Amino acid sequence: MRQSRLFAKTNKDAKQLASINATLLQKAGFIDQTMSGVYTFLPLGLRVLNKIENIIRQEMDTLGAELLMPSIAPNEIWEQTGRLGSLDVLFKVSGANPTSTAQNDTEYVLNPTHEEVITPLAKKFHYSYKDLPFAVYQIQTKFRNEPRPKSGLLRCREFRMKDLYSFHTSEQDLQNYYEQVKRAYHTIFERLGLGKDTLVVLASGGDFTSGFSHEFQTTCETGEDIVLYAASADLAFNREIAPCRCPDAYPAEQLKPREEIKGEGVVGVEALAKFLGIPVSKTTKTMLFETETGVVVAGVVRGDYEINLLKLKKLVGCQALTLASSQTVKRVTGAEPGYAGPLHLPSEVLVYYDDALRGRANFECGSNRTHFHSINVNFGRDLPEPTAYVDIKIARAGDYYPQTSEVYQVLQASEVGNIFPLNVKFSNAFGYTYTDQDGAAKPVFMGSYGIGSSRVMGVLVEKFHDERGIIWPVPVAPFTVHLLSLGEQFSRPAEDLQQRLSDAGIDVLWDDRPDVSAGEKFADADLIGIPVRLVISARTKGKIEYKNRSVHESQLVTEQELLGLLKVLKGE
Repeated sequence: MRQSRLFAKTNKDAKQLASINATLLQKAGFIDQTMSGVYTFLPLGLRVLNKIENIIRQEMDTLGAELLMPSIAPNEIWEQTGRLGSLDVLFKVSGANPTSTAQNDTEYVLNPTHEEVITPLAKKFHYSYKDLPFAVYQIQTKFRNEPRPKSGLLRCREFRMKDLYSFHTSEQDLQNYYEQVKRAYHTIFERLGLGKDTLVVLASGGDFTSGFSHEFQTTCETGEDIVLYAASADLAFNREIAPCRCPDAYPAEQLKPREEIKGEGVVGVEALAKFLGIPVSKTTKTMLFETETGVVVAGVVRGDYEINLLKLKKLVGCQALTLASSQTVKRVTGAEPGYAGPLHLPSEVLVYYDDALRGRANFECGSNRTHFHSINVNFGRDLPEPTAYVDIKIARAGDYYPQTSEVYQVLQASEVGNIFPLNVKFSNAFGYTYTDQDGAAKPVFMGSYGIGSSRVMGVLVEKFHDERGIIWPVPVAPFTVHLLSLGEQFSRPAEDLQQRLSDAGIDVLWDDRPDVSAGEKFADADLIGIPVRLVISARTKGKIEYKNRSVHESQLVTEQELLGLLKVLKGE
């Protein structure tokens, strides 16, 4: 392809944005921002996206059949699963003006995911044990009402995604297939150039399973997720669910008399610790929650930790856990919100003490009295020693994995895929069963498996770039070769070389622009980041200058030598 015929151009003066991928992809002419969280994929960007999706498609074709589901869906199917009123990223679609709504005033859901569409669709075609298992997938544009789109292609309101859905006669069959998908994902990320930096990370199973789901997280200095890795166990956890132990050991102390200190208007544990003249680790957070049935739950953690709702919800065994209303807080503590503590809570409150509290002496906690804090509180004297301590905190740097007592490695990462055992949540919602050999109706077990293909594109740029621009891995680069001709007299030799390389199966972008300086062509080539730069000029004297984008040195080669180098580059 001639660079002069590309629709878009580089713009090295484009605004420097907060994320590397958003900055470089716009400067290099791969994407253009239409509005916050929404991008146009320009010709170069679309070539990269297509290559990413083709790699994904090749591996998915070994697991299921491809289809394409609609972007909009009727509200009724979302009501059937209970997600119409609860999923916080749902967009709706309706007529944009009175003329349109006069023709059709129906509102629809703009699908962020397709469980509500695929389940009743599968029910129409596969209802016997002979039809199962089976799987289908699509690669499609999704829409989510992200409150704060950020980080370029990493968090968008409109994005590309591959979603695979599988259907099974049993939970065991689902788990067997789940492992197949896991292996296929490893292959995909290896082929995309992310394999050695992508971890399988244990994550919450949500409301679908008592076990875990799995995320594929690519380590990245600019990643927005935190992964905790226990090297000796070769286990990685999403920070939200990582089991952890606090490394601190508390020295023995003489017990001091408990006191109540008035601290009106002191906000936050740092300010409270300073006000009381104690370490933050001696402060205590007591958070009150309510379950879906109205049971009041208190989570008690050290002041320098946060309560992990996922862990607490699992311990309580409830479906939902929300912050208690101010009326509930006043009823059970007798105080305004902000002064709750474990002292003298009524027996109706289920209290869970985090294990980092074990062994502390002379600590602070709320007095259950407005504006007051208790100091020098001690278990066994002021509070009964808990019958059990539990892990209800969000892990942080310095914590260790309980099974091996090793300190976690804390990694920044970006999620590029996930796999999820849905079990029977959606099949139950739609009454989807299969008939077994004896004619009995049995529940269908489901799995869901996603890869954000446009997000992968952003992660690749975050991972592979330097001060001059992008460095694309060969499998996903828009072209394999960027050919530069310097001087009008070298246009014809460059055009001929482009044709011969194309005939040999090599993708070539030829910078044929006659009115652009050599320096600008070199700068554009570095910015765009195609794996190999070739130059034909007066200096090459009948040979071709060959330079790999990831190295500084170039070399002069013959055309025959060039073909050999390109063959090695492509792994042939």
